[in-house]
Amino acid sequence: MSISSSRKWRSSELIALEYLEKQGFRIEETRKKIKIEGVEIGEVDAIAVSPSGEKYAVEIKAGRVDVAGIRQAYVNALLLGLKPLIVAKGYADDSAVMLARELDVKVIELGDQYLVDSEELEIIVESAIYGLLRKILGVVTSNEPIPPQDYTVIEALAGSRDIKEFADSLKTTVENAMRQVRRIQSKGILPEDTKSYYELKMYAQIILLRERIRGLERLLASSCREKTQPSYP
Repeated sequence: MSISSSRKWRSSELIALEYLEKQGFRIEETRKKIKIEGVEIGEVDAIAVSPSGEKYAVEIKAGRVDVAGIRQAYVNALLLGLKPLIVAKGYADDSAVMLARELDVKVIELGDQYLVDSEELEIIVESAIYGLLRKILGVVTSNEPIPPQDYTVIEALAGSRDIKEFADSLKTTVENAMRQVRRIQSKGILPEDTKSYYELKMYAQIILLRERIRGLERLLASSCREKTQPSYP
C-alpha cells in the first residue's frame, strides 16, 4: 500500500467511525484480529454495536466495494459470529449489490454525504477546529473538583486503547463503564456533549496532564514558601 493510499484509507476510517457513532453505534474495538486455534488469519476494521444492540464486524473501504469485498466482509463476520457491515462510497457494480443482498451484508454508502466543495469544506473545518479548541480550553481551565472514584475512571479512560479495554480495566461491562463516563460528564468534568470514545479519551488525557501540572505548581509554591520563611537560631 502506497503512502497516499494509506492516508486515504486512514481518513476513510476516521470518517466512517465518526459517522457510525453519530448514528448511535458504539465502537467497541478497532483492528480486531481474527484467530482460529490461536492462529491469526485476518482482521476487521472495527466491532460496532448498533442502537438496537446488534453486533457488527465492520469493514471500511476507501472507495467502492466490489464482490470480493462483500465476500471478505461476510466471511470475516461469520468467523467472529457477528453480522457483516461495510462502510464505503458505494457499490462497484450490480454484482456487488446482488451479492450483498443475497448474503445479507449491510452496506452504508457515504459517498454523496461527504462530497463538498472547497468553500464548504473550509467552513466545516474551521467550525470543527473552533468547537474542539473550545472544549479543550474548557477542560484545561476547569477547576471542577474530581472525586477519587471519578479520577480512577478518568485514568482508565486515558490509558485504554479502546472501549472494551477501558471497561476491562474497571472490571465491569462496557455499558456500565459508559454510564460512569456519562455520570462524570454530568458533573462538568468531561465535556457533556461529547459521545466519541476517542475524543473522551483525549479529554481524559488532558485532565491527567492538567492535574499533574497543578500538582507540580503546588509543590513548587510550597517549596518557595519554605525557603522564604525566616530561620531562627
